[in-house]
Amino acid sequence: MLELAFTHRSFAYESGAKETNERLEFLGDSVLGLIVTEELYLRYPDLDESRLSPLRSGIVNMRALADIARTLDLGKYIRLGKGEEVTGGRDKNSLLADALEALIGAIYLELGFVSTTNVVRDLIKETMEIAMAKGAGLDGKTALQELVSSLGKGTLEYQVTETGPDHDKSFTAIAMVASEAVAEGTGKSKREAEQSAARLAYEILATLK
Repeated sequence: MLELAFTHRSFAYESGAKETNERLEFLGDSVLGLIVTEELYLRYPDLDESRLSPLRSGIVNMRALADIARTLDLGKYIRLGKGEEVTGGRDKNSLLADALEALIGAIYLELGFVSTTNVVRDLIKETMEIAMAKGAGLDGKTALQELVSSLGKGTLEYQVTETGPDHDKSFTAIAMVASEAVAEGTGKSKREAEQSAARLAYEILATLK
């Protein structure tokens, strides 16, 4: 199971191996998301969904997971094809993050949810503290503004439209980053729609960090 968790598809293609770590990665991604969400829910009872969501995105994203993988030196264990090997695959964020998720999937299958939760909590402790310190506890629009600035993506604005009669209006907001639509949110007020769009945009853009 451990060997499978570190078998990249490039190795399987060149060696004729029947399985890769992609199924374990798929499983591990869901297990990780659940554990992190539960941990945030229990640790920060005063934060609402609009603040928990960007905080989770600050933890469960490719860059953050790759950094955790580096602390475990997982790169040296990944079984790679020659092409990936010569192009520095052992230190690619995407491969490292995938390997970590596959490892979590393997731990879950072998040891169950309780043991996996203990492992993941230990792994994400520092990352969670960093995410919190960076302002993920702020509201969605503020968190997105800070993220856009840190990524050097340019201007952030919202295009808002409204429909329905005065007593029952619905609002739709589109988060525009550098004049490109990133995410859309809806709500019963302009602010609610903008916050919804901001949270979705944050989750999308956080994977780029």
